[in-house]
Amino acid sequence: MSEKLPSLVIVGRPNVGKSTLFNRLTGTRRSIVTNEPGITRDRIYGKAEWRGRNLEIVDTGGIVPDDKALIPQEILRQAHIAISKAALLVLVVDSQVGLTPMDEELARLLRTTGKPFVIAANKVDAVSQENNAGVFHSIGVPVFPIAAEHGTGVDDLLDAALAETENDAAATEDEKAPDTVEVAIIGRPNVGKSTLLNRMVGEDRSIVSPVPGTTMDTVDTEVEHDGHLYRFVDTAGIRRKAKTTLVA
Repeated sequence: MSEKLPSLVIVGRPNVGKSTLFNRLTGTRRSIVTNEPGITRDRIYGKAEWRGRNLEIVDTGGIVPDDKALIPQEILRQAHIAISKAALLVLVVDSQVGLTPMDEELARLLRTTGKPFVIAANKVDAVSQENNAGVFHSIGVPVFPIAAEHGTGVDDLLDAALAETENDAAATEDEKAPDTVEVAIIGRPNVGKSTLLNRMVGEDRSIVSPVPGTTMDTVDTEVEHDGHLYRFVDTAGIRRKAKTTLVA
């Protein structure tokens, strides 16, 4: 089996392109991407391969530190769990909006963790827009102008990630990993799917709340038991398709 990979954790306020960057780095569409803020809530895990090295990539929900409502506080708690295990943090910001007070607050929060972090100034869609990233240098960490949707600048970000995590790089063993048994947890909203996942994996992997539809992305985690590897997948609550009437 593979040893634990160095973890690159993506953080930031809502709707700056974190999930788009996650999907770009992992070459998947695991994280839901919409214009609606607050879609990603749980930790979403994936893998990236770059220059022959592997990294674990973690997407987190949009952080609003001062919001005391249940869901935002659970998103913050989930982000703290991911941050505690990170080798490198990537603070994603919106270069077109500029440096906001919330970006500055999140930078201060990341600095208190003692973890190295860099800034990915997203939505730099043309060379003429690179100057938009300049204001973020005031935070005092490396800034990478990127366009997550198109992949521009992501190679430089990955090079920096490899350099930062070089000492934490995990070698892959030659022995074959055991076959993984895939287990999907499905059901209608608010019947306890996320609670069941958390019970089976022995940690608060999915956010649990009385609000129907709390889980939006699929949340998966691997568990080894008695020599067998299981991947449990928590899914969004399934709703019956509403009846529609077509008007000619």
